[in-house]
Amino acid sequence: MILGIQINEGPYQHQAADSAYQFAKAALAKGHEIFRVFFYHDGVNTATRLAVPPQDDRNITQLWTELQKEHNLDLVVCIAAAQRRGLMDEDEAKRQGKDANNIAEGFRISGLGQLIEAGIECDRLVTFGA
Repeated sequence: MILGIQINEGPYQHQAADSAYQFAKAALAKGHEIFRVFFYHDGVNTATRLAVPPQDDRNITQLWTELQKEHNLDLVVCIAAAQRRGLMDEDEAKRQGKDANNIAEGFRISGLGQLIEAGIECDRLVTFGA
């Protein structure tokens, strides 16, 4: 089965990013394919490389980055939601005249068309968070 995943809630205010990660990991272990993971609304905060959770807590961003490397996942961050929350990759920071970027390794910024494409190409699009 080809799966798409949408994450709408932030990594430390809600269980969505953690539950989505566990779901993705289990689906991959069962041989399913993940077409794309789309981070939307506050879910885009999962993609910041500047968050530093306590040592005894899980690092959701790092977990997604490791899963991305292991399975070559397409981790897409909604550009509009990201800009509203101060998240930018290097290209977008230059385009907006900012002097820094903060997108973690393995994530990329793109538009809502990527979510629509996932809905079309996947057998199931699973949403985590309201």
